[in-house]
Amino acid sequence: MAATLELKYFNSFWIKKLDTIVDVEDGFGAYVSGTTSITLTGVNGQPAVGQVLQNTASGSAFTNDVYITGVSGAVITVNVAPTPLPSAGDSLTFGPIEDFTFIPGAYNTTQASDWYVEESRIRGGYNNTDVDLGVKAYIVEDDNKQNHRFNSMIYSGIFNSRTGINNTNQFSVGEEITRSLDPVNGSIQKLYAEDTNLIIFQEAKVSNALIDKDAIYSAEGQPLTTSGNLVIGQVRAYAGNYGISTNPESFAVYGYRKYFTDRVQNVVLRLSGNGLEEISNYGMVDYFRDNLALVRDNGKIIGGWDQHNKQYTISLQPGEVTGKTPPSDTLVFDDKINGWVSRYSYIPDLIFSLRNNFYSYKGIVSVSSSNNAKLWQHYKGTRGYFYEKYFESQITTILNQDPATTKSFKTIDYEGDSGWEARASTNTDTAAKVTAATDFYANLSNMETGLFTNNFKLKEDTYTANLLNISAAGSAEILFGQELSGIKGYYLESVLTLDNAAYSNTEKKIFMVGSSTSRTNGYQ
Repeated sequence: MAATLELKYFNSFWIKKLDTIVDVEDGFGAYVSGTTSITLTGVNGQPAVGQVLQNTASGSAFTNDVYITGVSGAVITVNVAPTPLPSAGDSLTFGPIEDFTFIPGAYNTTQASDWYVEESRIRGGYNNTDVDLGVKAYIVEDDNKQNHRFNSMIYSGIFNSRTGINNTNQFSVGEEITRSLDPVNGSIQKLYAEDTNLIIFQEAKVSNALIDKDAIYSAEGQPLTTSGNLVIGQVRAYAGNYGISTNPESFAVYGYRKYFTDRVQNVVLRLSGNGLEEISNYGMVDYFRDNLALVRDNGKIIGGWDQHNKQYTISLQPGEVTGKTPPSDTLVFDDKINGWVSRYSYIPDLIFSLRNNFYSYKGIVSVSSSNNAKLWQHYKGTRGYFYEKYFESQITTILNQDPATTKSFKTIDYEGDSGWEARASTNTDTAAKVTAATDFYANLSNMETGLFTNNFKLKEDTYTANLLNISAAGSAEILFGQELSGIKGYYLESVLTLDNAAYSNTEKKIFMVGSSTSRTNGYQ
C-alpha cells in the first residue's frame, strides 16, 4: 500500500511500508457464529487488520463501526460486537482499510526505518540531484500563517481552456502580483471587469484599475495609457466618498451603467461615464434616508436589472432588531425619466434577467414544502400575481390645490377603466369637527352606512363618486356626522386599489385622479 508524504521545502514523494503493509483487496465470507470473535465460512479473499466489516444482508447493516483487529484462519477478531448481530448465512464484507488504530506495532509510524522512499531524486530524472533539506528555495517569510488582507488583490497564472493551460494554482513571489488599496476605505466587496478595466467596490470608495496596461502622466497632469506587463495597473478612484457598504448584492449593470447602494450614506448610486450620481435624490431623498438606515448589517439589499422594462429593481429587506423586523419594500428606477416609477409587493431573494426575460427567485414561499424555492418569471400574463399569491394594485395621490386654504372635498373622480375602488382621507383644521380621530375615510366601492350607498358612476367618460362624511358626530357641528357631504381639510389623500384576483388577465388603466372642492372659509 502506498502513501504520499509532502516534504517541507521541495516536492512530494512516494513512500511505502515494508514490514506489515500488504496490498489489501475487498473480500467476503458467510457468518457462522460469534460476537467479537467471528467464525466465517466460504471466505473469498484474505481479511486484513484494519479493514472495515460490513453486513451486506438486506436491511441488516451495522449501526456501529466494526473493524478487523486480528485474523486466525477462518476466525476474525473485531473491535466491538456488531449491532445487530448477523444471522447465520449473512454475507460479511471486509472492505478497504479505514481505521489504522488496530494495525500491529510493527506498523507504527514512529519506526522510521520501516519506511522506504521510492523516489529520491528531483523530478525523478535519471542521475538527477538527490533531495536533501538544504537551502530553503522560494521561502521569503518565516511566519507563513494565514493573513487576511481585506483591501488587497492577488492574481495567479493564466488559464486558457482552449489550449489546456491552467496555471491558476501558481503564485510567483518573484513578480508583483498583488495590488493594495487604501484600507481606510474598508474591505473590497465586489470586482467588476469592464473591457480592459477593473472596477473595484470598497465599503466607502469606488475605484477603477487598468488591466494589462498602465498610465503615465504628462507635464500638464493628463494621463497617457501605455501597454505594460502589469496585470493590475494603476488604481484611480472615482470622485465622491461613496462605496457599496457591505451590500454587494445590490449591484446591477446594464450597458455601461452600474447601480448599487451605499447603506452608510443612505443613497442609491448610478455609475456611468459621468461618474457617480445619487439617483436616490430624484424625489426619494427622505424615503431612502429613513429606510436604508433600517437595513443594518443583518439585512439585505437585493438589486437587479429588469431587461424587460429596462429598469433597475431594488428590494430593501431589513433584518430583525430587538425582536421586530421592519417591513420590506421593492422599488423600481427608470432611466428614461430619471425617477422612481413604481413599488412592488413581491420580496425576492435574487433578481436577474436572461434573454429579455425578467426573473426573481424566492427561497421560502410558505411552510408548505410544495411551495418552496420558486424561480418566477415576471410579465407572463397574470397581473399582480407573485409566488402563487395575488396582490392588489394601489395608486396613491395627494390633491392639494390652494394648500393654505381649508377645503371641503365633495367628490373623487378618475379617468380610466372600471373596477377600481378607493378610500380617501383628509386632515381637518380643528378638533371640533372630528371626535376622537383626525382622519375621515370614505370607502367608495361598496360603502353602506345607514341610508348611504356610494359607488363610482360613469359620467362623461369619467368615473365619479361623492365623498360622504362617515365620521362620528361632533358636538360643535350644526349638521351631524353622516348628514354632511364632503370631508374637510387642507389636502386629500386618495388610495385607489384594484383586486387583481378578479381581473387577473385584464389590463386596468388610470390616467387622471381629481376631486371637486368648495372652500369652507366663507367664500367660493
